[in-house]
Amino acid sequence: MKSIKYIFTGVFLLFLQLNTQLFAQTNEPELAPGRKAAIDSLALEKVRDLSKYISIIGDKETPFSEANRVIERAMELFAEGAQMGVSSLNSQEVKYYGVRTYFRRLMALNYDKVKISWFNIQYISDLERQPDGRYVGVITIYQKFEGISEDGMKYQDTTKKDITVFVERKQTQIGGRLIGFWDVLLGDIRVSETTQ
Repeated sequence: MKSIKYIFTGVFLLFLQLNTQLFAQTNEPELAPGRKAAIDSLALEKVRDLSKYISIIGDKETPFSEANRVIERAMELFAEGAQMGVSSLNSQEVKYYGVRTYFRRLMALNYDKVKISWFNIQYISDLERQPDGRYVGVITIYQKFEGISEDGMKYQDTTKKDITVFVERKQTQIGGRLIGFWDVLLGDIRVSETTQ
């Protein structure tokens, strides 16, 4: 009879511990208005950084070693498993690639000169809290792509892209103490339209 009592007590304590963990996860601190403004600014800054990195990686004058170094920096901006959409005026199909694969393909484009610029970077979807405690928002950008081949042929398009932004609470250890902070990572970059 005692063993049944111990088993029941053990199961009850395990249940209590799991409920406490779930309660703690759903009771992450809310984003204060000042903190939210700082996070919005950080997310926009990371998107601007990505714009610079893509321009450098795609530029045919960038040395191979430098392009690879910039790829590693750019990868730090993304959540694991993020994908990048690629479109063309020559096809209605949008193809999606893992971010690293996208960067490698960008380096290997068959043009003698490539110029990529982003403009009109802005939030189109405010940060919304998810059941897991993270916040998710969407930033939209317009990308102008110009590629010129050796024979002078020029390809040019403008693509509207939507970038998913994840904001989540993380911890780091500083001087033996755990310090909580909000981190921003970029997710999938989806193509919404491509024009000339």
